[in-house]
Amino acid sequence: MFPRSRVAASRERDAEARLASREQSQPRIEVQAVTAAQRALLQIHLCVVLWAFTAILGRLILLPAGQLVAWRLIFVVAVLALLPRAWRGARTVPAALRWRYAGIGVLVALHWLAFYGSVKLANASVATICLAIAPVTIALLDPLLHGAPLRRGDLALGIVVIPGIALIAGGVPASMDAGLWVGVLSAVLAAAFMTLNKRWIGDRDALGVTAIEFAAGLVVLLVMLPWLPGAKAAGPMPGGWLAVPSPRDFALLLVLATACTVLPFALSLVALRHVSAFTAQLAVNLEPIYAIGIAAIFLGESRELGAAFYAGAGVVVAAVFLHARAIGPAVGAAGPPYPGS
Repeated sequence: MFPRSRVAASRERDAEARLASREQSQPRIEVQAVTAAQRALLQIHLCVVLWAFTAILGRLILLPAGQLVAWRLIFVVAVLALLPRAWRGARTVPAALRWRYAGIGVLVALHWLAFYGSVKLANASVATICLAIAPVTIALLDPLLHGAPLRRGDLALGIVVIPGIALIAGGVPASMDAGLWVGVLSAVLAAAFMTLNKRWIGDRDALGVTAIEFAAGLVVLLVMLPWLPGAKAAGPMPGGWLAVPSPRDFALLLVLATACTVLPFALSLVALRHVSAFTAQLAVNLEPIYAIGIAAIFLGESRELGAAFYAGAGVVVAAVFLHARAIGPAVGAAGPPYPGS
């Protein structure tokens, strides 16, 4: 009896060990899957926070908007030049497409020029809330470029944001009116380059396409510099009409180009492997909220704007989110990851 009971006990212990091992292995697989998705979502939100800081840095950097954007592009293109994948991807693009991407890059540069012009003429909060109009413009512009009928939901979105824009305009001091409308122009330009990227990106390498776009934007902006504000103060430099930034501005420009442009772009490329483009776009729509909150805390901009501005901002952001939920994820990606404001 005794040997048989030892064998039975041994079999019971083996069975319990196998059951415990099976129970432990299954939850571990689930945790790993959830952690990857959660990490990607956190990365996307970190990108959005970093993009929100671009407006804050634009307010802190003392250079005029044209000079600021030129230096930002110089630093970004220099970083991309150090990445072999960027230029390998750019070389694989056919010549005809390169010219199209170059044209889109000019729109990106003009968008940044208008965005930082809005920051200088108004403030970071006004410039950033204007970007919330970009999805509205995309909803109206995309059907025109693709020859598709305008959807009722897109038309409703355009109608709903009108009172929001009116409230924003009413809550902005008269001295910031020019900055408000330059900010609206920056949103229209953002909608244009995102819509065109969606149409022409195809299966091209996003980093290579971005290198072409930023390089083209830099060349055109350097040609434009003599006619932009701040050029006369800078005077003709060896590299053109480009002001030499102060040590403080130089450091802030480095942060803008690396931590707020290249880093979030790279993070978003990684994160999009684990989250849908629709989820990422919903997170990007939070940029105005983050930026307005940061500007209120660090720059005290809440004292410069009236209650109507924040009410209008709420209407616009809510309309954009409701529209995104209504159309769902079927819309798909919009080309390469958002390059930031």
